[in-house]
Amino acid sequence: MGKTFWGDCDRIFFIGIGGISMSGLALYLKSRGFSVRGSDICENDRVAALRAAGIEVCPFHKRENLGDAQIVVQSSAIRADNPELLAAQERGIKIVGRADLLELISLDHQNVIAVAGCHGKTTATAMCAHVLENCAGGVTAHIGGIDADFGNMKLGGRRFFVTEACEYMGNFLKLTPGVALVLNSDADHLDYYGEESNLFRAYCDFCEKSQAAIVCAEDKISAYIRPNMTFGLTQKSDVCAEEIVGQGGKYAFTLRTGGEMLDRIRLNVYGRHNIYNALAAAAVGIYYRFPPYLIAEGLEKFRGIRRRFENIGRYGGARFIADYAHHPREIAAALQTAHEICRGRLLVVFQPHTYSRTKLFFDDFVNVLSGVEDLVIYKTYSAREYFDAEGCALTLAEHLGNALYIETVKELALYWKGTVSGGDVVLVLGAGDIYYAAKQALSRLNGQEPV
Repeated sequence: MGKTFWGDCDRIFFIGIGGISMSGLALYLKSRGFSVRGSDICENDRVAALRAAGIEVCPFHKRENLGDAQIVVQSSAIRADNPELLAAQERGIKIVGRADLLELISLDHQNVIAVAGCHGKTTATAMCAHVLENCAGGVTAHIGGIDADFGNMKLGGRRFFVTEACEYMGNFLKLTPGVALVLNSDADHLDYYGEESNLFRAYCDFCEKSQAAIVCAEDKISAYIRPNMTFGLTQKSDVCAEEIVGQGGKYAFTLRTGGEMLDRIRLNVYGRHNIYNALAAAAVGIYYRFPPYLIAEGLEKFRGIRRRFENIGRYGGARFIADYAHHPREIAAALQTAHEICRGRLLVVFQPHTYSRTKLFFDDFVNVLSGVEDLVIYKTYSAREYFDAEGCALTLAEHLGNALYIETVKELALYWKGTVSGGDVVLVLGAGDIYYAAKQALSRLNGQEPV
């Protein structure tokens, strides 16, 4: 790729470079010889990693940050009035969307595996990366989370490229993968698609653009797609898990394909739902005809993703776990796993993610959370949206008779200080800033910061 990616253009500026996806793409371009800079209003570990890699990150969005940039990359989260975006438009600098850049990067590789679905994309992407790395080596992987070993961007060769394929705003339709891996489907992002049938149609288009499609045989999306291979827990699946055994929230199973029982796989991550993610990654390995024992080794090497049932600390003898779950189906899976490992009480903190999603799934949130005895609803993470009383966290808490509403780190710390005890598990759920709020509250409780 090198200097021929955009002709003679090699000076790239990322608006919002600190995001997980954007920072990974920036690291990739840096590794390919481009001059990469960017800006972000947040200071986080990804920004620190970018600076350590020699990438300048400006702490604010200002017109003058562009410097001599020839290409500007923006994510869909960047608003139209962003000063750097406006400056780029006025100067006639080429502007590329995050999804467009991902497409260009994918074209730089021989085999592209794009992982789509409403739940589990990040984990399944990382599992695929571990499988292919163990089987072939030199894999490049763009991961939508922080893998314990690979981070969010594993830089390798050009034979295999594994990436998440996000359905938001139809972004995944810009990819033309060798393998389209579809994990599942749900009525999500309907603010863009309008109806669930339009979302299904997008998944079909995504698969039709690929050379091969691998889908979950048990998910409703399988009725709309003619796959080359299926995975699941039923014997009608091409790749199946049998002899499933769970202990302490972790699972082992025997891989079966083509009617033949193959290797035993022992997962080192929590949750029965991860059997599906592991089968999806195994199906990719089998599609490329790698030996089953190497596939099993790769899956067993996977140690997890940050914010996917991650242990974030202890206080008062209680164990604190953070999970990215922000959809009712994901919350149900996280609660099931937490109950499997909890010896005392289970306390739950949930932060709704955007007002529109809360409104869309309001009854589902009420149903899945109503059985939680010790429940906190934390203030809404609004992301790109403006306040909407019908979809706010306080409204959700008011419809849950068992819930306490909290909106500051100090309140959260004081609540835990007076509530948790030895043997309890505190489960922190949400895709917004609740992860950082919970860690800050824990720091205060453990004397690292004043309560």
